[in-house]
Amino acid sequence: MLCPLLIPHIPDLVLRLQKCIENLAESYASLRLQLNPLKSEFIWFGTHVTLSKISSPYLELTVAGATVQSSSFVRDLGVILDSELKMKRHVNKMASTCYYHLRRLFQLRGCVRKNVMLHLVTSLILTRIDSCNSVLINLPVSTVAPLRRLVTVCS
Repeated sequence: MLCPLLIPHIPDLVLRLQKCIENLAESYASLRLQLNPLKSEFIWFGTHVTLSKISSPYLELTVAGATVQSSSFVRDLGVILDSELKMKRHVNKMASTCYYHLRRLFQLRGCVRKNVMLHLVTSLILTRIDSCNSVLINLPVSTVAPLRRLVTVCS
């Protein structure tokens, strides 16, 4: 996260990050690999007020000769992280995916036995909710409400 004390040090942070990217690119090149700027993303974390203080030259980096713009959210290991770490986008996407699978399973309700349906609900829905659920700890009840409703429906 960006601490207000770090705002004056942003040029140094960006320079260090740029150097790390160059070192990574050199390391990859020795393995006959290269960075793909089209798949590269970066994000600043902080409060809305702190993020608004970052000037535009520091909202982009150079990766493999191409300019990469700062994102308002990124996806890492299936978790969608937004710049303020509110996690609403992640929760909404996860709930949307689970409701999709739940509707599809509802269409099968007459074709499979109850115990098979329970296994399908567990494997397709509840495991998604359990995956990376530690990032949801201490979030406001209003943020995780869609997942709570989903668990209630599946119970």
